[in-house]
Amino acid sequence: QLQLVESGGGLVQPGGSLRLSCAVSGLSVDRHDIGWFRQAPGKEREGVSCVDFSNSHTDYIASVKGRFTISKDSAKNTVYLQMNSLKPEDTAVYYCAARQPNTLACPIIGRYYQTWGQGTQVTVSS
Repeated sequence: QLQLVESGGGLVQPGGSLRLSCAVSGLSVDRHDIGWFRQAPGKEREGVSCVDFSNSHTDYIASVKGRFTISKDSAKNTVYLQMNSLKPEDTAVYYCAARQPNTLACPIIGRYYQTWGQGTQVTVSS
């Protein structure tokens, strides 16, 4: 059964850190690109980061570069998103998603992803 389960969200003060986890079952993170996306209230979903199946390519949107780091643990079949220096504008529901790789390396565009998790809430507030 294909399943992606996010965890690690919560309430954090500005400047704080969180590490999100995306536990994957039914497919291998070594054979699929994994992306992180977020959706804030009243806003469109946006791509945040991705790691390709071979772990040779990662990408980030400009607003999180230098603050967020994506990584994966193949033994645990899990992908992480380390989020540092969090800002109120990072508040959103965060989703992970999987796609079969092709010639397009690790796009951070939701329509390219086939399997999605249920999301985890991240709230950055004092």
